[in-house]
Amino acid sequence: MKMLVMTDMEGVAGMINHDDWVVPGGMYYEEGKKLLTLETNAAIEGFAAGGATEFLVVDGHGYGGINHLLLDSRARFMRGPYHGNYYSMLEPSFDAIAWVGQHAKAGTPFAQMAHTGWFNVIDYTINGVSVGEFGQLAMCGAFLGIRSIFGAGDEAFCAEAAALVPGIETVAVKRGVMPGKGDEFNTEGYKARNNGAIHLHPDQARAYIREGAERAVRRFIENREQFALLEMNSPFRREVKYRSDGAKAAFTTRDEHPDSIIRLLGGKPLNEI
Repeated sequence: MKMLVMTDMEGVAGMINHDDWVVPGGMYYEEGKKLLTLETNAAIEGFAAGGATEFLVVDGHGYGGINHLLLDSRARFMRGPYHGNYYSMLEPSFDAIAWVGQHAKAGTPFAQMAHTGWFNVIDYTINGVSVGEFGQLAMCGAFLGIRSIFGAGDEAFCAEAAALVPGIETVAVKRGVMPGKGDEFNTEGYKARNNGAIHLHPDQARAYIREGAERAVRRFIENREQFALLEMNSPFRREVKYRSDGAKAAFTTRDEHPDSIIRLLGGKPLNEI
């Protein structure tokens, strides 16, 4: 069983805020990378115990979030630069996709560090469905027949994932404490407002991730149809609403692709290279 494991930093237990923990130069950035890598290792341990055999870990954090020297030796590790974008790593030989350290989409109440791509996005929709970074990859996977089976992150992300992909196994490692969507804020104000959260201890979080990862793979091997496969119908249309950013006013972009969601999102399928 071959898995793509997408990682991000903001959804990891113990990431206290954005500027200190998840960006280069932050006081605790290297500690943050260690925390993400250990959560990823816990997931791989669980996936392997459940019966998965191949793991491609894709470092999906823009600045880089994995310390590959600490990564489980069973995993292969992907970090750019490369053709296209993260979605270009998908091809039909993968059986399933999983997420570790994932945050909720922009505008999600009670979510820590919620955003979609960056904090300047208010909402991002594909064919009228509001999605975040998780949803974009899940849709690209479904386009190729690959099911989304596991996600670990904050409570709000877990609810988002379960709503989009019925049956997905999720593990919540913390809970955001800020109500409201925050649409009234500019980019810097929105980035600052959602740092608060109640965290599990990282050791406990990793134990839960390992258990959930094993359950997900065992369920998948038993019957993969327990995990919904999103229905993807062309043409594919995207709309992105942006908040004001300094002197720049709020604006909206729209585009579409006649037959490929991966192409719509800027990727280039491996079979087209």
